[in-house]
Amino acid sequence: MSPGRRRDSVERMLSTDFRALGLEEIRGTLGDPEGPSLQKITDHLDENCLRFLAHSPFATLATADRDGTCDCSPRGDYPGFVRAIDDRTVVIPDRLGNKIADSMRNIVDNGHAALLCFVPGMSETLRINGTAIVTDDPTLLRALEQDHTVPDLAIVLRIQQVYLHCGRALLRGGLWDAEMQDLATQVPSSGQIWASTSGWDAAVGDVIDEAMSGAYRALY
Repeated sequence: MSPGRRRDSVERMLSTDFRALGLEEIRGTLGDPEGPSLQKITDHLDENCLRFLAHSPFATLATADRDGTCDCSPRGDYPGFVRAIDDRTVVIPDRLGNKIADSMRNIVDNGHAALLCFVPGMSETLRINGTAIVTDDPTLLRALEQDHTVPDLAIVLRIQQVYLHCGRALLRGGLWDAEMQDLATQVPSSGQIWASTSGWDAAVGDVIDEAMSGAYRALY
């Protein structure tokens, strides 16, 4: 079977066609993690983790509701925006966005959250897992002021696990390679995608793109 025909046959399969493995079978395939991989997992931020966060301008925030339905959203700001209150607590300001508040709703429902923090040009990422709350504490919010704007809300995450994740995924993906930026030219614009998923005419996508270019001038 040619690669093209094989790919097409997989795409036509339903998720119910695949055999689900249990943990014992998965471990039987992967084996057990080596000691150093487990030894690096800790419950607090050391000096190196603090320096990592101080230089990180982007992170993804993962949450789930009480039924386990998951969500993952991007968070970005000036380097150091994921701020350590102490060695077991970080805070993330809520900046201007779409007001859907999926992450915050999930945090209220479930209380568990995870961060994956990036430093541009660095292959390794910093993983932070723990429990979270949403707060409007005025003293904390004033400390998170940026460009003369104080956030209305913030997420406080109490750390249960923190560790550096190896760089193979980013190296395989070539995330920081300059030539990878050209891939964006092959993808429909945000307006085109928005119009398509909403069932609107393609011309509406152009209007959305123009509106978003203006809206993006206000980041705070």
